[in-house]
Amino acid sequence: MFGIYLKRELGRRKKAALVIALGLALGIALVITVDSVSAGMTQAQDKVLKSLYGLGTDMTVTKARSAPKAGSSQGPNFKFDAKSSGSNKQSSDRVMTQGGQALSSSLVGKVGAQKGVASAVGALTLNVTKVDGSFTQGKAKSSTSSSSGSQQQGGPGGGTSSGGGQPQVQGGGADFSVNSYSVAGIDVTNQDLGPLATSKITSGTTFTSAQTNAKVAVVGKSFAKTKKYKVGSTFTISGTKFTVIGIATPDSGDSTTDVFVPLKQAQTLGDAKNKVTTIYVKATDSQQIAAVKKAIQSHISGTTVTTSADLASTVSGSLSTASDLATSVGKWLSVAVLAAAFLVAALLTSAAVSRRVREFGTLKALGWPSRKVTRQVVGESMVNGLIGGGLGIALGLAAAYTVTAISPKLTAQLGSGSGGGMGGAGGGPGGGPGQQSASSSMEIALSAPVSLTTIALAVGLAVTGGLIAGAMGGWRASRMRPADALRSVS
Repeated sequence: MFGIYLKRELGRRKKAALVIALGLALGIALVITVDSVSAGMTQAQDKVLKSLYGLGTDMTVTKARSAPKAGSSQGPNFKFDAKSSGSNKQSSDRVMTQGGQALSSSLVGKVGAQKGVASAVGALTLNVTKVDGSFTQGKAKSSTSSSSGSQQQGGPGGGTSSGGGQPQVQGGGADFSVNSYSVAGIDVTNQDLGPLATSKITSGTTFTSAQTNAKVAVVGKSFAKTKKYKVGSTFTISGTKFTVIGIATPDSGDSTTDVFVPLKQAQTLGDAKNKVTTIYVKATDSQQIAAVKKAIQSHISGTTVTTSADLASTVSGSLSTASDLATSVGKWLSVAVLAAAFLVAALLTSAAVSRRVREFGTLKALGWPSRKVTRQVVGESMVNGLIGGGLGIALGLAAAYTVTAISPKLTAQLGSGSGGGMGGAGGGPGGGPGQQSASSSMEIALSAPVSLTTIALAVGLAVTGGLIAGAMGGWRASRMRPADALRSVS
């Protein structure tokens, strides 16, 4: 009886039911759209952060570089040995540790032993400045007078005097090029953390666990293109010859590391035996990151622990602006529209009940109790709410798909002049992990993923909207008396 009456009444009032359902649908669709766009913003920001500190990395441990002593020079210097005139080409590499102050490798084990730490690996970041070119030797020439008396008759003794000037060196000079690139020494036994974790090998292979001290290298895609390197190519750093075994392509943006080598080789190149510049840490649980950070800082003094949350504050640009708008304005707008949709649905349902005075009064005169009348109104409102929920989900999915299809580009500027960031190994001297000397910009395509949680939220909102409208209409219907139906008869 209930189902038959419900179907008949909804069929009689299709327009009213559609208006109520559309009102709820618009509010639900807006919630889905804002929620999916916010999720897309979060994913975009995660891509930016992963390009800086590595996939799976929750925090990094570094140490600020101490101030140089008075009179000491921290800049690069180059010395060239004298060679024979037949070999005038010169080349020299200057290898310097980059980023913060070097840490003892033993600290990696100490950090890994802290409560809440799943794994920890060390990496050494180097900056290689290569200067090569050639000297051209000048030639000494004497300038002579062009006058007819180039050799003038002397005095009574018959001697001659030269009319030429002092010898002058002509020609010669130096032509040198300066090339700077970054090198990261990584722990080849655990490549899931650290600088190489943000890239995938698109040509060749990565390191094996047996290559802890092998003279092999993985080079970044852009660096390989610039230098025309491919798998099997060789190059030399400070007299050590390396063979390229793989080409790495960053997952997002541009990699800040040009060359990856085993950690022991990097320590040898940088004269930093048993030293690392950055310790990459993965926590056992994302909820314990703050506690792990506090534990590391308290047990290992003098270090700087930077989490992804700390680094997120350094991301600016249109991505940050859009994220703020989606978080604040978008969510508050969704709440306002949804509240308005619920209110409109409740008022329309109440107005519809007022127009059915004769119907409900007659039903009560036939013996229907108030709870049965209320159940009838709530049932109709629930159906309207579910229809609105279905329409809202369809509209929300369409909006999210449109955003994903268009994929608007957002820019993110990373760590402009900020210290303590979990940057990669790139940049010039003084940059690298823990410190970025200059801002870099990258473009991120925005998507709007819709999760099952968002769909469940939409269904819950549809049911809630139906209950609110039904409760208000049912309360009004339950207060009607059979006499109201008689008074409404004209």
